[in-house]
Amino acid sequence: MSGHSKWSTIKRKKGEKDGARAKVFTKISREIIVAIKEGGGDPNNNAKLATLIQKAKSNNIPNDNIDRLIKKAVGGGEKNDYEN
Repeated sequence: MSGHSKWSTIKRKKGEKDGARAKVFTKISREIIVAIKEGGGDPNNNAKLATLIQKAKSNNIPNDNIDRLIKKAVGGGEKNDYEN
């Protein structure tokens, strides 16, 4: 059955969807960072941030990613400790 590779079909479709999803994630992430820099990291006091969080959730961005992004933008994000 030449030419009927199921994996190549799945790989192509998944690659297209993953690329589009990554593009949306990146765009929303940038918007969240800008909103935090303009109005602070508290969604209760920053209406734009609250709206963007809802937009992120509607686009299936995981809550862990949203929380990590907010912490990083506020300044308390992940830090690497390098010892010499």
